[in-house]
Amino acid sequence: MEERPPTDLGDPRMLARVTRDGIADQVAVEEPLEIRVDGEPIAVTMRTPGHDAELALGFLYGEGLIDGEREAGPSIDLAANAIDVAGPLLRDPGVRRFYTTSSCGVCGKGAIEEVAVHSQPLAPGPEVTRELLASLPDRLAQPAFERTGGLHATGLFDAAGGVLAVREDVGRHNALDKVVGWALLAGEVPLSDRILCVSGRLAFELVQKAAVAGAPVLVGVGAPTSLAVELAGERAMTLAGFARRGQVNVYTGAHRVR
Repeated sequence: MEERPPTDLGDPRMLARVTRDGIADQVAVEEPLEIRVDGEPIAVTMRTPGHDAELALGFLYGEGLIDGEREAGPSIDLAANAIDVAGPLLRDPGVRRFYTTSSCGVCGKGAIEEVAVHSQPLAPGPEVTRELLASLPDRLAQPAFERTGGLHATGLFDAAGGVLAVREDVGRHNALDKVVGWALLAGEVPLSDRILCVSGRLAFELVQKAAVAGAPVLVGVGAPTSLAVELAGERAMTLAGFARRGQVNVYTGAHRVR
């Protein structure tokens, strides 16, 4: 797995060539990224390379450590696997050097009360049809997933279902962080009139990140967890799961669904 091919995916580092059963294949790259603020290490996450500045900004915003766009770029001493964000932090992160895997967010960290501290009440948001919610996963362009079968995606949509941004990553929470980071740089946060759609199940950390970003509607292809439903209900978020084949289940916030 050493040679990485050029791709049309926006970053040639996303895919790696491997050999399986004696033939060439491609897999998604998973590598660590150290997130620093003013040179101070804050977190290490396992991610798919690409849009690293967005990932760092989205992560820090979701943790309540920054409140808007910041300058971010590769660290000069470890440019490939470290990103440095301009400070200062809004608060002491407490636990230094969070470690996050590609399968979970800051595992074990956070509770509904903690989310309430770092997020404002959600805006009324758009009214949408059930048909629109059910169609969003089909609008997620996932070229790297089509080649590897090994990445998650998050898409940001307007109220009419128009695609604003899509990001892929081996970690579903990373894909969402990248979209939030894009929105910060584009001046779109809070996401008051927007819809987020994720390609997998709806776990607590995804609802947490969506709530902090101000997204009133979150849709997923998979099932929600109990804590995800509880948090979405507490924050008055519209949470919809099993969006596939023209159908969708609405768990909370049905007042926005026509």
